[in-house]
Amino acid sequence: MDPVTIRNYLPDDLAACRALWVELTEWHREIYGNPGIGGAHPGLQFDEHLQRVGPQHLWVAVAGDRVVGLAGMIPGDRETELEPVVVGREYRGRGIGLQLAQTVVAHAKTTGVRFLSARPVARNAGALRFFHRLGFRVLGHVELLADFAGRDWKSGPNLAGCDFEL
Repeated sequence: MDPVTIRNYLPDDLAACRALWVELTEWHREIYGNPGIGGAHPGLQFDEHLQRVGPQHLWVAVAGDRVVGLAGMIPGDRETELEPVVVGREYRGRGIGLQLAQTVVAHAKTTGVRFLSARPVARNAGALRFFHRLGFRVLGHVELLADFAGRDWKSGPNLAGCDFEL
């Protein structure tokens, strides 16, 4: 297996990053059992993300000559979000996502960011553990939903003495 290097996003990475964005969207579809997440062409949402945040806020993991992972940050006024972190299926479990996320964290620290946030979906337990290991331990915002469609939800955490579902 080729060693992995982390570098800044380049224009030639567009197709590979679109494909990684599709993998991330498929994972969200699976987590929520909703094939409509991301629309008919989720890869094009990467283009919108790229335009919004700028290429200087994206990093890729490269194995050989292949882009196998993507991470980025959504900049703000001293508050920035780590988004996305995605690694291609066949490269997962090798610490590549950790390397990518650590690159973003290190960059955020050098730019005077006061808070770096991560917003994994609540039922993505693996992502919650991943970000917790990276030092994301402060709950900033909690989004609550009232479900009028009657979906099947999983038991979730107890916060502030209240039981929630995921």
